[in-house]
Amino acid sequence: MRNVLDLFRRPGRTAPTRPPNSGWYRSEACRPLSVGQVRGRHFRTVRRGLDPAEVHAFLHRVAGDLALARRELAYATEENIRIKRALKSWQSRFAPGARR
Repeated sequence: MRNVLDLFRRPGRTAPTRPPNSGWYRSEACRPLSVGQVRGRHFRTVRRGLDPAEVHAFLHRVAGDLALARRELAYATEENIRIKRALKSWQSRFAPGARR
């Protein structure tokens, strides 16, 4: 049975590579915001709108919290990898039947 993608492939072209998100579609609006996106966001000023200084102060606070959360996530991920390696090393040394 032929692959469905073969029906749409043009002659002479290679098969498309799989996207980094393993094929799941995520629109740009669903992707996590970066710190720069939060800090650089600007809003229209309307007659009965919000105070621009207050909005920008809040955005900078959110951007700082986002940066901190990402740093903590990176640290936790590194710590998780370190602990898993240590556990694997310990298991290989002290598992029943392991050579000593």
